[in-house]
Amino acid sequence: MLVLLAFIIIFHITSAALLFISTIDNAWWVGEDFFADVWRVCFNSTNCTEINDTFQGYSTLQAVQATMILSTILCCISFLIFVLQLFRLKQGERFVLTSIIQLMSCLCVMIAASIYTDRREDLHRDNADLYALTSEGTYGYAFILAWVAFACTFTSGLMYLILRKRK
Repeated sequence: MLVLLAFIIIFHITSAALLFISTIDNAWWVGEDFFADVWRVCFNSTNCTEINDTFQGYSTLQAVQATMILSTILCCISFLIFVLQLFRLKQGERFVLTSIIQLMSCLCVMIAASIYTDRREDLHRDNADLYALTSEGTYGYAFILAWVAFACTFTSGLMYLILRKRK
């Protein structure tokens, strides 16, 4: 049982780390000489432009920012609730509250990555000065980590739903 508990804790911490990295790092859309994410666009690793309200499609990026931050916060809260429930629940009860919060985190990261996937082309095309420089790119590792974090949070949410407190 201790091995299973250690695995679940490590898996949850890994999910939170993936969410932190994918939210913070500047590699959602990358090319030869640029990096872009939901916070800024950098050319030649030195010339960075913050994405603000003058950026066309800023409200779309704000939705991605907000849901990624919310997903990270919910993942951390679900871990704290798991630790509290570990000591408070009676034997045989399920970690339902932890599961619900973790699945809400999963939903938030899925929404953020889906919005970015759907609107990325529009975001770059609407900003003509950046589009010429960023049109030839690919999804970066932070974007891929967001989808991996989705799978991890979904899996851990289901694990908590199934898991019962045993001796």
